[in-house]
Amino acid sequence: MAKRKTPGLNTSSMADISFLLLTFFLMTSSINTDMGIARKLPPPLPENFEKPEVHERNIFVVKVNSKDGLLFNKEYGDIRDLRARAKEFLSNPNDDPNLPEKNEIEIDGLGKYRVSKGVISLQNDRGTSYDMYFRVQNELAAAINEMRDELSTDKFHKKYSDLNENQKTAIEKAIPVSISEAEPKNVGGKK
Repeated sequence: MAKRKTPGLNTSSMADISFLLLTFFLMTSSINTDMGIARKLPPPLPENFEKPEVHERNIFVVKVNSKDGLLFNKEYGDIRDLRARAKEFLSNPNDDPNLPEKNEIEIDGLGKYRVSKGVISLQNDRGTSYDMYFRVQNELAAAINEMRDELSTDKFHKKYSDLNENQKTAIEKAIPVSISEAEPKNVGGKK
């Protein structure tokens, strides 16, 4: 007896349906986007560069522990207070001897301006959540942006984002981004 041949299935329409389903799900699904922090890295230091001496009063230490608790200069703090504390530290409006020193420099477009020598030192624990890390970064960036807006409004009567390139450069020299980020480690502390 001769073997009967099994009839083949026409699968060309299945491929078309699979393609349409794939396209449908790609078009209707939301894909999470990566989060990032816009920071301009400083240029590499020359080989013969000597580290400047930094006085303790010029450093504002922000530590985030593994439980997302915050320490500002060894005191427990709240994320809602970080922006105001960073602004107060960097601006030192009353020339407090416990806050950063200022260096008077000549800035094109602004004239003589007293620039803060303050640096914010950010230290994270390895267990810090990404959410808290980004919230801290956001608050620090917002503090600097608010200070730049205040100065540009005072000097040029418009927001920092509305300034021309020369004016922006002047404001950036007057209020630099002074955030130093240490490699994550176990910073301890509980909250």
